Amino acid sequence: MPGVDPDKDVEISVDSDVLTIRAERSEKSESKTHSEFRYGSLARSVRLPAGARAEEATADYKDGILTVKVPVPESKTGAHTIKVNRADS
Repeated sequence: MPGVDPDKDVEISVDSDVLTIRAERSEKSESKTHSEFRYGSLARSVRLPAGARAEEATADYKDGILTVKVPVPESKTGAHTIKVNRADS
């Protein structure tokens, strides 16, 4: 997201389990004979995995790169043994 001021032009929100990033940039250059305007906006939405802790999310902006981190607890996918209880008649 080069050319974007993260303090003014970036909005990050979470609604239910959807993370949305909105950004808008605009540049203006003028001289005696002409002026140029460049502008654009973007919006991206990503569904967060079950158990994501949106309230602990962080966002960093460095060298034009926006990094958003949302902690997700590890899910245990390993096999486990189930004990069979014996019911005597």
